[in-house]
Amino acid sequence: MNCLLLRHGIAVNPHEWDHSERERPLTKEGIAKTEQVAAGLKRIGVKPTHLLCSPLIRTQQTAEITKETLQITATIQLCPELVYDQSPMLLFPLFQKFSTDAFVMCVGHEPHLGQTAALMIFGKNSSGLSVKKAGGCLISFDGNVGVGRGNLEWWMAPAQLRALR
Repeated sequence: MNCLLLRHGIAVNPHEWDHSERERPLTKEGIAKTEQVAAGLKRIGVKPTHLLCSPLIRTQQTAEITKETLQITATIQLCPELVYDQSPMLLFPLFQKFSTDAFVMCVGHEPHLGQTAALMIFGKNSSGLSVKKAGGCLISFDGNVGVGRGNLEWWMAPAQLRALR
């Protein structure tokens, strides 16, 4: 299985938002940069077969942009396990349900995605890993998905993803 962990794009500043945190959307800049990131992913041939997304609005917007750009046929599955205050360990039972040839894209938040990547790669938490807004990493698994069984294929900041040719 391949797993692309993608953080949502630039969202409205929480101090400038007087509604629910769950409803805080992407900014115009966030939308534009996320579109460019998705175009970079398309140029390198990223083709997810499954799309999991935190139920917060900014992640749903990011998932919609990437779904359209990458022409993903799968339905976006809202996944509460991808919310920033959840344990990354909750994702592993979900991943184990996918076939070994699946390509799962997960759109989420920090620090959750960095912690998820650390568990996938190192088998334990690591405070040094962080996915920037609209940045991502690709982790592959040979055979069954499990803690510490992942192989880091790449880790890129949004500027690097936007620059892909």
